[in-house]
Amino acid sequence: MMAWPNLAVLGAGNMGGALVARLREHGVSVAVCDPDAQRQAEALAVGAQVLPTPSAAVQGLGLNGVVLIVVVNDAQCEDVLWGEQGAAAALQAGQTVVLCPTMAPEAVESIAERLVAMGVACVDAPMSGGPLRARAGTMSWMLAGPKAALARHPELWRLLANPVFHVSERCGDGSRTKLVNNLLAGINLVGTAEALALAERMGLNLNTTLDVIERSSGQSWIGSDRMRRALAGNFAPLAHVTLLEKDTGLAMAAAQRVGFEGPLGAGATAVFAQTRQAGWAEHDDGAVFAHLRGEAPPSKP
Repeated sequence: MMAWPNLAVLGAGNMGGALVARLREHGVSVAVCDPDAQRQAEALAVGAQVLPTPSAAVQGLGLNGVVLIVVVNDAQCEDVLWGEQGAAAALQAGQTVVLCPTMAPEAVESIAERLVAMGVACVDAPMSGGPLRARAGTMSWMLAGPKAALARHPELWRLLANPVFHVSERCGDGSRTKLVNNLLAGINLVGTAEALALAERMGLNLNTTLDVIERSSGQSWIGSDRMRRALAGNFAPLAHVTLLEKDTGLAMAAAQRVGFEGPLGAGATAVFAQTRQAGWAEHDDGAVFAHLRGEAPPSKP
């Protein structure tokens, strides 16, 4: 029987909740902290232990314990670690913190430096694929960190993701890889939405057009995934508009820092910002299609 490390998950939203459910399905004990009552109930329903604070969630994990931080951004990450009743106060040397949010590489490096100074290993571990693939264990995981840290828990990486990419030994490179990936995802999503909005204006059947795209040179995974739901009028948020706005914005900032200016990224970033400003912030990022066709958002996602 597999000897799993003691685990805490800080943040049990769409992605974090999917990871908690998968861990519990395989008999792994998990302590969870999330401020949202619905997320707490979902964690309890799959048999996780729900604790009121990040500090309480990591208390008693032991020397081989692992903390998965699955929040949205660097500000939330800082808060769950070093805010009031943050996890850092209860961390012990020998434990591992896994940073799953998409953040600026410099933020990851800063957090990693402080953790390493405490004797806590840090793995830069952004995820890709969405909650359904996270629940199935088929998301992509971009891991960056010292080989010794990655070698501690190979069974955990294999359970939660397939494929698992070991990007480098430098914390921050996982986030750099994720930003490059998400910039392309944003460009592909906006491009697919634009093509379908044009197809509609031309009088084409949109489902047939997407059938053609999916089997031709214009195909992209995110375009198919989001536009199938968008064409059905389903904008329930699996990934909010604001997430790709954030990620493409971070990618643009990273590009500026290294002196690179491409022709497409800024345009895609602007479309996500415009879609949010038009009232689609709480909807799925496939709502870029609705925005480009001039559709007004419903009152609720």
